Amino acid sequence: MIKLTVGNKNYSSWSMRPWVLLKQADIDFEEVMLRFDAFTPNSRFKTTLRGLSPTGKVPVLQDGDLVVWDTLAIAEYVAERFPEGELWPHDVAVRSRARSLCAEMHSGFSALRSACPMNIEARLPEVGALIWRDNAGVRADVARLTEMWRDALQASGGPLLFGHFSVADAYFAPVCMRLVTYALPLPEDVAAYVQRVCALPGVRAWIDGACAEHDFLDFEEPYRLHR
Repeated sequence: MIKLTVGNKNYSSWSMRPWVLLKQADIDFEEVMLRFDAFTPNSRFKTTLRGLSPTGKVPVLQDGDLVVWDTLAIAEYVAERFPEGELWPHDVAVRSRARSLCAEMHSGFSALRSACPMNIEARLPEVGALIWRDNAGVRADVARLTEMWRDALQASGGPLLFGHFSVADAYFAPVCMRLVTYALPLPEDVAAYVQRVCALPGVRAWIDGACAEHDFLDFEEPYRLHR
């Protein structure tokens, strides 16, 4: 059975992507949750990962002797390992577009990710309002999300980016969490897509797990001293 090592569900956006992908596709896997105690070289988190991943980061997927440690590589491996899940679109042109969207998320949107760290349990609309007012990079990132999601939804007809659930929806699930936590302003059609993603059973299961953790990590929460 596949084993997936993840970090705290409330904070680990990178872990969320492959976990949701596996869960939503109904693929059996063993979850190993490795708590974020710290990210220093001698932390339990880093020490535990040292023999597993060359990057010392989560997520990490193990399938027998095979270890895959990059989020996008994990998604590609899962799609190839379980082709019956149809996790990429069939059409080559549409599939290339879906991969392009995921790659753009993988390497971009740095302003949004930096200013609005994932914190599923929290509701921080006041913080979001200040970020929206003061951070032009965040506004630009949300404008780009709006553009790319609208284009994909219009081309596919929805309800998800490429019609049915795909790697792309799993890949953008953590962004949807950020948009909800910080209540960033969205057009009605884009907000509706965010809500559809949040309602997916795989996403809902991750959210439920995040809210059940009750594990406040101050180094992950620049806006709060406590819950």
